[in-house]
Amino acid sequence: MLNRYLKIFLIQIFVLDFICLNGLFFLAGMGLRQYDLQTHQGADAFLLVSNIAWVIALYTSGLHSMSSTLSYEKMARKTAKSVLMYLLILLGFLFLYQHLYSRFFVLMYCSLFIATVVLNRLLFYWITNHIRRRKGIERKMVILGYNEMSKKLANNLLAEKSNLRFEGYFEEYSKVQELSFFPVIGNLQDCVPYARENNIREIYSTLSPEQFPYLYTLAYEAEQHFIHFRFVPDFKMFVNRQIHVDYFNNIPIISLRSEPLDDIANRIRKRIFDLIFSSLVCLFLLSWLIPLLALLIRLESKGPVFFVQHRTGRNNKTFRCLKMRSMYVNNDANSKQATRNDKRFTRIGRILRKTNLDEMPQFFNVLLGDMSVVGPRPHMLKHTEEYSSIIKQYMVRHFLKPGITGWAQVNGYRGEITEDVHLRKRVEHDIWYMENWSVYLDLRIIFLTVANTLKGEKNAF
Repeated sequence: MLNRYLKIFLIQIFVLDFICLNGLFFLAGMGLRQYDLQTHQGADAFLLVSNIAWVIALYTSGLHSMSSTLSYEKMARKTAKSVLMYLLILLGFLFLYQHLYSRFFVLMYCSLFIATVVLNRLLFYWITNHIRRRKGIERKMVILGYNEMSKKLANNLLAEKSNLRFEGYFEEYSKVQELSFFPVIGNLQDCVPYARENNIREIYSTLSPEQFPYLYTLAYEAEQHFIHFRFVPDFKMFVNRQIHVDYFNNIPIISLRSEPLDDIANRIRKRIFDLIFSSLVCLFLLSWLIPLLALLIRLESKGPVFFVQHRTGRNNKTFRCLKMRSMYVNNDANSKQATRNDKRFTRIGRILRKTNLDEMPQFFNVLLGDMSVVGPRPHMLKHTEEYSSIIKQYMVRHFLKPGITGWAQVNGYRGEITEDVHLRKRVEHDIWYMENWSVYLDLRIIFLTVANTLKGEKNAF
């Protein structure tokens, strides 16, 4: 019931968003004498892009999936993501579009809309809390079994703000060897009668039906009295880590991790982003930057402008990785790792590596489909063989296409690998990225990459 109320109100909030988005456009325009909306040829295009940008921002940030368990912190984070995405798209349009807009108009319009969005979300949060506090919305629940899983479930219910109210456990008294924070109300046979008499709406069982077949009888009796009966499986009996569950025709399938990019829709979304972003970089930046860098490289030393090296790609397939040559031609290029004071560097090569300009040709690798803009950095074939024998989870990172930049790099794990801990941290960050991918995360990594390059990184050499 609570989720239904919140979904309805959330739709109203989104409708209000778009009313404000369009209403403020004309309000801000009328507030400026030098800006005539009726005569400005680009007004319609600006308003259309503004609406499309907000739709994309809502979708990519996940604001449309808010529910009763959404905390204030999560809501604030999702709102910030949506606003940032909206501003990036709008600024990109203003940069590429030829029509000139009043800076003051754009600033006023965006400021008013952001303020309206914040007020809308605060209103949503206030109404959510008000609905939760209503006694008619509150749902009482109990847990079958007193064990580590049941205690963890109870603690999570306390931590999350929801309309569930935990009453206590049902377990055989002989199996309870400690004083519990919540009461042990009775044994398993007492559960359904107690639920009927005390308006319990949900029963969560942390016991295994294979070990307690009587649970199926309890589930049937509960549903006969309109009480929801839910099983909470403890998969850590089989896998001692967080896992991910998918369903194939109602058959549960356990995976060792969540992989958003295993979904073909997400892969298409990421590929479209890669193509658009790389095309813009190649058109507006590399078209003049690479000829200039090529000239500087050839003036200092003999040899090819590009350094082409076979590296490990997705699913352990090799590909030809492009770089601007930053070293003198040598025989150790495919076997020896670059070090901080490596004498093989040319003078222009040191600058290229320090500023990451040597990696720029890899945008062509992205267009060819061998790489992505964001992903785990590709390593030499020799290093892949060595590192996979050191870190057990090293090869997991190759489920994804390698990237020009990545989550590990923006968190400081780049450059020379001198200790196993450096490699382990890289792998951990790469796997975290794989399990938490989103369009927003890619944009965040790109922004951090540019910011770190401008301010300089100690591990860049």
